[in-house]
Amino acid sequence: MSQGGRAKCGAFLGLNFAHWRDSHPAMTRFHALTSSTAAAFLMAACALFTNAHAQSPAGPVVSTDQVRAELMVHAPDGLDPGKTVWLGLQLAHQPHWHTYWKNPGDSGLPTVLQWTLPAGMVAGEIAWPTPKKIPIGNLANYGYEDTVLLPVPVTITPDFKPPLIGGSVPIKLKASWLICRKECIPQDGEFVLSVAVRGSTALNAAAFEATWKGSPKALAGESKVELDGNAIKVSVTGLPAGWQGKTLDFFPETPEVIETAAAWTQAWQDGVWTAQVPLSAYRAQSPTVMPLVLAWGEAAQRAGLATSAKVSGVWPKVAPLEGLAPGLEAALKANASAAAAPPSQGVGMSVLWLALAGALLGGMILNLMPCVFPVLAIKVMGFTKHAGDRRGHRISGFAYTLGVVLSFLALGALMLGLRSAGEQLGWGFHLQSPGVVAALAVLFTVIGLNLAGLFEFGQFLPSRLATLEARNPALNSMLTGVLAAAVASPCTAPFMGASLGLALGLPASQALLIFATIGLGMALPYLAASLVPGVARALPRPGAWMKTFRHAMAFPMFVTVAWLVWVLGQQSGIDGAGALLALLVGLSMVMWSLTLPGRARSLLATVSGVALGLMLFTAGPYVVKPLVQETVSSPAGRWQAWEPGKVAQILASGQPVFVDFTAAWCVTCQYNKQTTLSDVALMADMQARKVVLLRADWTRRDPAITAALAQLGRNGVPVYVLQAPGRAPLVLSEILSVAEVRAALAAM
Repeated sequence: MSQGGRAKCGAFLGLNFAHWRDSHPAMTRFHALTSSTAAAFLMAACALFTNAHAQSPAGPVVSTDQVRAELMVHAPDGLDPGKTVWLGLQLAHQPHWHTYWKNPGDSGLPTVLQWTLPAGMVAGEIAWPTPKKIPIGNLANYGYEDTVLLPVPVTITPDFKPPLIGGSVPIKLKASWLICRKECIPQDGEFVLSVAVRGSTALNAAAFEATWKGSPKALAGESKVELDGNAIKVSVTGLPAGWQGKTLDFFPETPEVIETAAAWTQAWQDGVWTAQVPLSAYRAQSPTVMPLVLAWGEAAQRAGLATSAKVSGVWPKVAPLEGLAPGLEAALKANASAAAAPPSQGVGMSVLWLALAGALLGGMILNLMPCVFPVLAIKVMGFTKHAGDRRGHRISGFAYTLGVVLSFLALGALMLGLRSAGEQLGWGFHLQSPGVVAALAVLFTVIGLNLAGLFEFGQFLPSRLATLEARNPALNSMLTGVLAAAVASPCTAPFMGASLGLALGLPASQALLIFATIGLGMALPYLAASLVPGVARALPRPGAWMKTFRHAMAFPMFVTVAWLVWVLGQQSGIDGAGALLALLVGLSMVMWSLTLPGRARSLLATVSGVALGLMLFTAGPYVVKPLVQETVSSPAGRWQAWEPGKVAQILASGQPVFVDFTAAWCVTCQYNKQTTLSDVALMADMQARKVVLLRADWTRRDPAITAALAQLGRNGVPVYVLQAPGRAPLVLSEILSVAEVRAALAAM
């Protein structure tokens, strides 16, 4: 039967289903859960009652009374192995007809593409363009009208073999789509197109360029969803300046969650876009993370931004469905249970032992991180103070080790717990919070002032607490271990990356064992030294020099404070860094005033305390205020900002990509950035090989970067990835060298 005959069959079944559904109240309430099933039934019914394939010879175009569908290709450089080309199905709808987005809304089905490609050509997923909201009676759909191109990246792998005879290969596509107006008609088509292997196929370049221009781009700001009764509150930061104050379109990628056709509200406040959207009483999903697309503009000026919002709060219970047969209700519950994520599985003992070995060695290397030096300096002072007390050395060593191990266990358990609750977190997550960075800066400032001799803790603490250190030196060593773990944990040392990445996929007991082993590795050098008598004998005896040494150790603490202020500046901007500096100065003045004698102490302590309180009230909010991320670039303009999908797009153009996953609070990242990644000859070599440089900044929490790291088997930074078209990503060492990068480029 012809396409027109199948259209009439689909129209008949679609109209009758709509009439039957509207005449049954229970089914009207059930439409959000059954629309996809009903549409699938219509398509199956049409296939049963009609011939599903046109008997006319297949070509690149299939036309019906409602839509003209055309298979398109964009391969400007041919089909050489290692390249990525683009295929796509263009749907030109008749007026008032539409097809559907990946989340169709209240009803409908997304378009499905099934490719038959030559060996060595691998098709990816549809890069869905920004949709529009289409009201249909008392329902609403997400989809496309007029003309839309659904592009798909295709990688040409080294297994691709050009034909011996002829210079082209056949591209075959079987597509099915649901096209609707008031009625819905399931349609399908088979397409065949010959593509030249060596020549340039770029006739459709304008169509693909227009689609890429209008497709959602990654949002640099943050987004979140809060559950509020039977509605969700959405808040998004970092939207472009041109969008401020505009009315935006909102599209959740997760289907069957919100009441699509219901009225919802949106507002702007201090550059933050917020919305309150009603939940569907019969929703089918309760996600922990909701991918979202926001759109603004009309026609060719329409633009979209994509983001992933974590969901906080408790999902309300789904209202019971009325009028369902017991068997159908049981099947729905079984399907919901089957959709749940399977529990983490353990690994073989050999793999676990390798992971533990990497964790131990990586933990030992953490002691070489510059941010740990000030804390280790305190331990050196402790060594010297108890140079003649072997028992004190051993107790201090065990206490320090206990503090480090317990801290790594606590950080690991907290990260695993938050991830299981839906948070997209990775190693070093605590320094992604400006509040934590500011608190550490305050702590190191206080320690630095103490080491400089400005005050003694005994001046401010009750006598019982003041003598606690003298009576329990082991407690002091344990707290030093906690501090060392806190400042060392943000960075991933060599050998740690794979172990940490593996830990996220393991049961909690095995994952925590890896975290504990990292802590043991970090404490191991100090523990070994505390147990070796020769170390104590080699240390100088206590004397007057220790006071000078103690004062000198204040300066590494202040250097650490400077680093933390710089980190905060990357998160909250120059205003946040300036506010923190002002607060630290105010805090220092308060502590100084408390050391004064007589009436001056009371007067100046009161004045400085009030001044600090006023600064905290006025400047404090700037410390935690998020900074709108701008495009990353070096002075030479070589570095671009990483965003989801950008690597695939660059690889599709035939260019290799180097990605630097970094963060301001990662000292190793900054070292590599100032050495290897600033090497003029290496950057020139990158440019000569047309390597695109991307920088994924993880300074502030970014679920998209966390997900990208997880795909690489990592959950901490630094991570450096070099990828050429048609090849698997190559993950380089954490401490990067010019020679290693050159070797990777040569093998590309």
